[in-house]
Parts: sequence; structure tokens; C-alpha cells
Amino acid sequence: MTDALLTRPARDDDGAGLIQLIGSVYAEYPGCVLDVEREERDLLAIASAYGSRGGELWVTLEPATGALIASAGWLPSTTPGRSQWLELRKLYVARSHRRRGLGSQLIARVESADVGHEGLACKDDLFPSRHRELWKQSNSCWGERGRLRIR
Repeated sequence: MTDALLTRPARDDDGAGLIQLIGSVYAEYPGCVLDVEREERDLLAIASAYGSRGGELWVTLEPATGALIASAGWLPSTTPGRSQWLELRKLYVARSHRRRGLGSQLIARVESADVGHEGLACKDDLFPSRHRELWKQSNSCWGERGRLRIR
């Protein structure tokens, strides 16, 4: 159950918690390493990075420990021909909190920001095995033609 969890907009000081969360998810995939300095510098000041690009990112905390256990956000698409789309970004849920509906809640939060846009796309080339779960979550929220598009 996710009732006692706290979801709020990300702050720049959430970087260490996000690095720990995302690093733990990457570690589930053999050969996958989180390289913050070369590939994920936005994690060092995440709120500023997303805000300066016109996006939003939320984090979910475990109230008892303050541990960051999930994240999800969006950025305007930079894909040619998709300027009116949003991209789902940094959807991660700690293994200990999966299968409780938290991912669905975060996707719904991102989809609520999709008002006035043509659609919401998942730009996730790193973990294609996650696409099936994202598609299932979107279809459960929006019917057979889910608003979330995987590309």
C-alpha cells in the first residue's frame, strides 16, 4: 500500500537519494553502470535541470526513514516531429516497493501533466524489458489505446 508514502516535487538536494535509487535499479541489469559524471549529470541538481528545460520530476519518500524510493518525471520532447509531446523520464521504483501500485500512481501523475500535448512517450532505450510493464500500466489507466507511447 502507498498511502503513507510522501510524493513531492524533486529538489536539488535529492541528488544523492536519486543516485542511490537509480544505481540500485541499474545493478539489477548485468553490465549496466550508472555514470553520473558522464551520462546523468542532471542528477547533481535535478530540480534545476528539469525546471530549466520546462519539465517536472517527483520523488517518493518512505516517511519512517526518509529514504527516496521512487521517482518519475517528464520533459518536453526533443524528437523531431514530436515537439508537442512529453517524454516520461526517470521512472524508477525501489525493488522493495514494487508491485504496490506506486509506479502506476507516478505514471498517472506524469500523464496529468500531459494536458494540451499530443501525447506522452517513453524514451527508454536502456531497459527495453520495462516497456511491457509501462504499456500495461498505461492501458490500465487509459484503455486499449493508452496515452503512453513507447518508442
